[in-house]
Amino acid sequence: MDEAKLREKLSLIEALFAGATTPGERVAAGEARRRIQLRLQSIERLDPPIEDRFTLADTWSRKVFVALLRRYDLRPYRYSRQRRTTVMVKVPKAFVDETLWPEFEQISTTMRAYLDEVTDRIIADVIHGDSSEAAEVAETPKLTTGSVPPTEGRGS
Repeated sequence: MDEAKLREKLSLIEALFAGATTPGERVAAGEARRRIQLRLQSIERLDPPIEDRFTLADTWSRKVFVALLRRYDLRPYRYSRQRRTTVMVKVPKAFVDETLWPEFEQISTTMRAYLDEVTDRIIADVIHGDSSEAAEVAETPKLTTGSVPPTEGRGS
């Protein structure tokens, strides 16, 4: 997948969650964003925003999620001493369940597939042609007296 296809796929995901039903609506990403923001405002009248905490596994997921919040004029934050993987936001639960989280999952999956593909291609081109996982062996060898454990920072 190239970058243009990635951008197109992300726009289609947004259109899907905006409720686009025709091909013309799917192309109008700006209109899709406006419809989602109107839906959010409508939901807020019936389901007031509550403070919600999200814990995201990695930097890439957090960046995508924070950008998605900002797209819908939601303000992400975290309290001091919270981990960088934590994102707080005041948002109606119904919006999270029906739109925000499902859209995030689809965008995140699409982005991860793209990043994995690019990473594999660069590793194969620059480092080594075999970028497959390490082989799995039957047992872990027993440590004998005097064995030195792996040093910190080397996967220990």
